Amino acid sequence: MVGTMRQLPGQPAGVAGDGAAFLDAVRLLTPDIEAASAGIDRERRLPEPLVEALLEARLYRMLLPSACAGAELDPMSYLKVIEAVARLDGSLAWCLGQACGSSMIAAYLAPEVARELFGPPRSVLAWGPGAGRAVAVQGGFRVTGRWSFASGGHEATWLGGHCALIEGDGTPRLGPGGVPAIRTMLFPAKRAQWSDIWQVIGLRGTASDAYAVADLFVPEAHTVSREAFAERRDQGALYGLTQIGLYATSFAGVALGIARRMHEDFMALAREKPSFGLRTTLRDGAVVQSRVGHAEATLGAARSYLLGTLEEIWRTLGPGGQATLDQRMRIRLAATFAIHQAVAVADAAFHAAGATAIFADNAFERRFRDIHTVAQQVQGRSEHFETVGQHLLGLAADTALV
Repeated sequence: MVGTMRQLPGQPAGVAGDGAAFLDAVRLLTPDIEAASAGIDRERRLPEPLVEALLEARLYRMLLPSACAGAELDPMSYLKVIEAVARLDGSLAWCLGQACGSSMIAAYLAPEVARELFGPPRSVLAWGPGAGRAVAVQGGFRVTGRWSFASGGHEATWLGGHCALIEGDGTPRLGPGGVPAIRTMLFPAKRAQWSDIWQVIGLRGTASDAYAVADLFVPEAHTVSREAFAERRDQGALYGLTQIGLYATSFAGVALGIARRMHEDFMALAREKPSFGLRTTLRDGAVVQSRVGHAEATLGAARSYLLGTLEEIWRTLGPGGQATLDQRMRIRLAATFAIHQAVAVADAAFHAAGATAIFADNAFERRFRDIHTVAQQVQGRSEHFETVGQHLLGLAADTALV
């Protein structure tokens, strides 16, 4: 467990829009995060003192509207912060990405409701996929359902559940086009029952468990249709991007950060580790030298492609703007590409480190497990390349994840 945390600056540690301030906060927390990392993996939890330090530094509020005392950070700065955290611990970075992406829903809530949910400094929202039913009653809904993959949910004060809407007479409520209506119900985390399902090989500290509620009343004002721009209340440029696009950005940042650290750790190892049967170190070998150069180019190119894509799109978004389908496809492509290239760099570092990398007393093994867990999630699936390819070729493409 983490011991006494270093004193961080208060509100100025995360001044609205100031990505450099958040990077400074991560640098201040670096010794504590690194000291906690092995325990996060072993205990499958984020230690409470570390969570409190992140809250104090306002890292959970990076994508929250400024009207809710959030930073409303631009996506390029946000990516760099997630990447910096992931260099230290993948699970921690993943939980931050999940919570920050979820907090964007505040832009779709009535201002007074957004302040109620997100105004308190300790507010954190988490959610995950699953099946739920919301039966219409006076003033709201009676909600029953079970959801999973709730990364960081044990640190959350609020949870969300995606639900099919049911009328009082038991018939499905239909939305535009006659399809069943779906809304996300937001309710206090303390009202949910948790199930420990997160027995996994990597990102163990995310504690992405399952949660359930039964016949829970949720007021109408605490419900929202995700990504429905017609319900958008906050006109800040950030909210012209989709939540799914920022999730893709977040988790690409996680992959890039983990791969960067593995690459750096291998270079440090190569300067010291003797080559088997030789009087030289690993760095003296031509194969290792070539691999290091190739990995540096691969990682740098993937990162620059994602950052450049985000920056180009960001320049087109003003107050009340909305990313086009083409722009959303480009973010999806750049983020997926970054994840796949990061995995390739991590694999190369792990393989080149030899037997050293397989022992649990160094971080190669843990980061290898973490980055491959990132790649197994929906954000890293190869089918995204097919989706973007279909769009580029003028074919109908599934836009649910763009």
